[in-house]
Amino acid sequence: MSEVMTGLSFAEMGLAPIIAKQVEALGFSTPTPIQAQAIPALLEGTNVLGEAQTGTGKTAAFGLPGLTLLDPKERSTQMLVVAPTRELAMQVAAAITEFGQKMRGVEVATVYGGSAFGPQIKALRGGAQVVVGTPGRLLDLLNKGVLNLSALRLAVLDEADEMLNMGFVEDIETIMAKVPATSQRALFSATMPTAIRKLAKTFLVNEAGEQPLNIQIAAKTQAQATIRQRAWQVRGVTKITALARLLETMEYQRVLIFVRTRQDTMDLTEQLQRLGFKASPLSGDLTQVQREQTVSQLRSGHVEILVATDVVARGLDVPEITHVINYDLPGDSESYVHRIGRTGRAGRSGEAILFFRPREKHLLRHYERLTNGTIEFFEIPNASELSTHRQLKLLSTIQETVAKQDLTQLTTIVEKLQTESELSLLQIATALLAQTQQARPLIVADDPKVREYSDKPERRARDAKRGDRPERGERPARGPRESRDANIEFDTYKIQVGREHGARPQDIVGAIANEASMDSRFIGQIQLFDGHSLVELPKGLPVAVLRVLQKARVRQHQMGMELAGEQITRKPRGDKPPRGERPAFKGAPKRAAGAGRDGKADRGNRSRRFQ
Repeated sequence: MSEVMTGLSFAEMGLAPIIAKQVEALGFSTPTPIQAQAIPALLEGTNVLGEAQTGTGKTAAFGLPGLTLLDPKERSTQMLVVAPTRELAMQVAAAITEFGQKMRGVEVATVYGGSAFGPQIKALRGGAQVVVGTPGRLLDLLNKGVLNLSALRLAVLDEADEMLNMGFVEDIETIMAKVPATSQRALFSATMPTAIRKLAKTFLVNEAGEQPLNIQIAAKTQAQATIRQRAWQVRGVTKITALARLLETMEYQRVLIFVRTRQDTMDLTEQLQRLGFKASPLSGDLTQVQREQTVSQLRSGHVEILVATDVVARGLDVPEITHVINYDLPGDSESYVHRIGRTGRAGRSGEAILFFRPREKHLLRHYERLTNGTIEFFEIPNASELSTHRQLKLLSTIQETVAKQDLTQLTTIVEKLQTESELSLLQIATALLAQTQQARPLIVADDPKVREYSDKPERRARDAKRGDRPERGERPARGPRESRDANIEFDTYKIQVGREHGARPQDIVGAIANEASMDSRFIGQIQLFDGHSLVELPKGLPVAVLRVLQKARVRQHQMGMELAGEQITRKPRGDKPPRGERPAFKGAPKRAAGAGRDGKADRGNRSRRFQ
């Protein structure tokens, strides 16, 4: 271990002045222990092996020196960061983008599976100097000859233990074999199992045979005993509907809601304001004076709800915050710790609520381990419960009004209305009630039924046991057969991809689940042969879904799916519905932007935000 450096500011560590200035503008003044040791070492050209828990600032530990070392004028890949999941890749890319915001000419490209190759290839060919990606997609781009590492100056493996757990070691070894021997290397991991240490020995030893600087940061238990943590799985209703119901039914003093991007803070705030909540955004788009004014309004009660991004909320100390809501989950566990630390302050108790999708469920285990706590699962109030809540609240308001106000004059008016209209008091009261409840109905329409056979695209191909679905080409082996639903009747389909094409069962599962929006439990046995494969799928698949799967690709080869023994019946071309009206599997809604089957992803997938 190296000697711990203390008392140094970012400006004194040898970073480029423009980067040090940007870090200061973001509100970071004192380097964390991992940053204090890793940054000088990387700037001096030393390879680094960093052992540190999440929440210690590893992204800045390699991102800041990486930006300092690159040449903005050179339009080639100079810094490569390999991350285990697309969420973490996007978060790391957003952070590096924010760190290098004032560096003219610096471009950051994020590459990951589940999104089209086109925009990602365009970013690489455009000369992005920093590339952050997941193993499978990076390997695909290398094999295509699009990702060129010949000018690489720094290669980083982030969250290496997570990549080991997800079965990516072979992909990582293949990628790192293509890194030039002259490139500087760094590996960061919360734990150091044997496989990771073996990888470090081959990956981090430089040309002269020198061992890397091993930085070990002692793990700190982030005790959150005063913070209750609860989680709701997104299903049935939209997140904004769920959020509105929570805010309406729970008792709170101040609430801090976390979203991913600056634009999200504006959009969500506007929606909450329309619903009658006293909300305000807090993002990097605001000046320092505006931020201070917003926080002051929160303290005074003029604002009860802040919608914020991670960066601007760091250091926020408002003891009145009783609830933190993770409307969007952060890309890594360290941000989660920073988030929930905004409540339960000054010896008070607090509550942290998070919204998660099935593919994000595995993150909850990390949050529990890091916070030394337990996350409880709960359900938001349904339509019936919300109706009851509103009616009881109305009754309480009426009783309080009768007890505390002099209603003599109003009583006279009501009696006069009854006499002149010949309406009963019940009819008058009902009519007045109908007018007052127009904006917020006392009887809420029933919630839509939760899909059980097929669900939204973002819920596809992953049950809770298997955790987050990595991109195609990086998926671990398929789970045990008990995940199948025994009540489903299957047909056997033949696809024109087999062993000779490099196909694996997990590749086929991922392709079908992704393209057909089909939960993996509806995919039966898979048999691999040299030139083709057989896969069991539920009987009665819609023709439109079969057409989609015919064109879907596994290992860059079209599946050409057909029923085993007979070709899929094709409808006349004139019966083909317009592209936007084609049905998804079992009535599933159209895919969100970035998950299209035709490979045309929304530009928003290449996020340049800072979490």
